[in-house]
Amino acid sequence: MEQLTFELAPPEPQRLANFLPGSNGELVAALTRFAEGEDPAPSFLVWGGAATGKTHLLHAAVARALEKGLRASYCPEPASLASDATAGADLLAIDRVDEADAAAAGRIFTAYNALRQRGARMLAAGRTPLAALPLREDLRTRLGWGLVYEALPLSDDQKGAALAEYARQRGFALSAEVIEYLLRHGRRDMGSLLGAVAALDRLSLAAKRPVTVPLLRDWLQATLDVDAGSRNRPPTR
Repeated sequence: MEQLTFELAPPEPQRLANFLPGSNGELVAALTRFAEGEDPAPSFLVWGGAATGKTHLLHAAVARALEKGLRASYCPEPASLASDATAGADLLAIDRVDEADAAAAGRIFTAYNALRQRGARMLAAGRTPLAALPLREDLRTRLGWGLVYEALPLSDDQKGAALAEYARQRGFALSAEVIEYLLRHGRRDMGSLLGAVAALDRLSLAAKRPVTVPLLRDWLQATLDVDAGSRNRPPTR
């Protein structure tokens, strides 16, 4: 009997083209213009709850800027912002700005001023709306000079429709039963969901079986077994 290889889903490249907008169409359009340098705003703040795609959007905006020949970089958290982060940058993206302590907020403030002085721009993301950001007032004011958008979560219906469309673009149909099972039992962030659909597509082709609930159930169980094995593995020294 042929043994199937249940491959773990690699992360999809984080691009504006594969961000599933749901109710965030205006946000994606504005961020695209900003990343391409077509909007003169000095900054762009994306805020929203957990798993709304903020990190995806920052990575995607940096990738888009690089595609347009601009110099752009991503900083995963304020604490890791280097003193020379603005050197030569046209776009600097800083994630989790709401977690900045006083020292990190000072570095962000300095970076903002250095970028603006030469016409470069800052992109930032956090979980807190602008008015409630726990940052020094002068930094909060400067971020308010630019564009501010809330990233809204996708509903289950929007996630299902987006997954069905993503599968259609890959050349296969994803049934309502498979989508419902994946949303109920899989990881619910869109990056993991997209990766699951891509992995199921590859598995289906290798096994010459359609994407069904039993195939999805086996794949999810395999990924859970791998995750459990990773957790139980002794730490390396």
